[in-house]
Amino acid sequence: MDILALAPDLGGLLYTIASFVVALIIIVAVHEYGHYIVGRWGGIKAEVFSLGFGPVLFSRVDKRGTRWQIAALPLGGYVKFLGDSDAASGKDAAAIGQLSENDRRHTMHGAPLWARAATVAAGPIFNFILTIVIFTGVILWEGQTKEPLTIGHIQDLPATITLQSGDQIVSVGGITMPEDGLNTIRAQIPVQADLEYEVLRDGQTVTAVGPHPYLPLVEQVSPRSAAYEAGIRPGDVITAADGVPMYAFSQLIDVVKSAEGNPISLSVWRDGQDLTIDLSAKRVDEPSAEGGFQTVWRIGVVGGLFFDAAKEPVGVLQAIGAGAAQLWFLIEGSVSGLWHMITGAISTCNMSGPVGIAEVSGAMASQGAQNFIWFIGSLSAAVGLLNLFPVPVLDGGHLVFFAYEAVAGKPPSDKVLRALMAGGLALILSLMVFALGNDLFCP
Repeated sequence: MDILALAPDLGGLLYTIASFVVALIIIVAVHEYGHYIVGRWGGIKAEVFSLGFGPVLFSRVDKRGTRWQIAALPLGGYVKFLGDSDAASGKDAAAIGQLSENDRRHTMHGAPLWARAATVAAGPIFNFILTIVIFTGVILWEGQTKEPLTIGHIQDLPATITLQSGDQIVSVGGITMPEDGLNTIRAQIPVQADLEYEVLRDGQTVTAVGPHPYLPLVEQVSPRSAAYEAGIRPGDVITAADGVPMYAFSQLIDVVKSAEGNPISLSVWRDGQDLTIDLSAKRVDEPSAEGGFQTVWRIGVVGGLFFDAAKEPVGVLQAIGAGAAQLWFLIEGSVSGLWHMITGAISTCNMSGPVGIAEVSGAMASQGAQNFIWFIGSLSAAVGLLNLFPVPVLDGGHLVFFAYEAVAGKPPSDKVLRALMAGGLALILSLMVFALGNDLFCP
């Protein structure tokens, strides 16, 4: 075996693992800090704050007596409060029995119901806050498209282009530019190699030439997709499919749809070189405009304009609103997707396990820091939502117990709690095994 020949694959594997670990550490740290800080505000003493499990690599004790540590297995974390028997906040009855009444108030199990509920809920809430902060930051960094639509940087393309940076688009292919954006006339724009653009340049209206605004330029490649596995990269221009010239991204969609999973031969222009890449589209389940999901054929590329639209600053409140709206979109889509998997409307292969998430993490990191940061925000939302599910051992399960206590006036018995926690743990482990199976065996 040629060990050196394995070096590129090994490097890619290490990059994927490192990206996944970085994303996970950030998300777990924020989640557990939510538990810690709200618990502290509620008078609950934290004995251990751990990032990771297993052997401790580094630790220190702060002035409040909390041990902050980093452990060898970076696959999660926990906060162990006074009176807890384990990382899942199981009750250590023997230890609590030896505490004074005043000290019992500082345990998770002896604190007022409001303090316990707030402490548990804080983990997922902090994940959602992290998501909004990340999305808001990216939106503020990117800005919003300047109106009227103005050309910024023009991509390097195999096309005739006399357009210039700073041109304000008045019309495309004889179609007047509407106030509500170029996308609204997308279907009306002629599909051909060269189009006439009427633009406002230095105060004068001039005619310039350029390709279809939505030509088959790859802006992003979806991780684990046919395009990603075939080696297509952001910046590639698909010039032909099965020998048919491609002038607009809509043509590529039609070719992929009609092929129905059969092999497609793509002619690709990349940095001045012409390549041939063969691939077969995959069936994927996507949200439909009418609600629910639809199964379609996709190769996994996202297109965009052949130029970067000029940007202008966006207001902070507007960015926060957009970030919160994106969080809600993710939550709504996740819940809908899970429900459709449970009812059998879509394939359970849509559920990814740790291997799939790690692959997506590495793929997003390889496509730039901004994509990776956005992925961290999306994954943080997923972690927050997952922890709210009413399953014992998860935060949502604890909140259900607290709701029962609020109604019944007393918590469930220790025996019932132990049985429910054991059942919840078995369910979570089964779900993890199932998701891992999807990673390994789903197409």
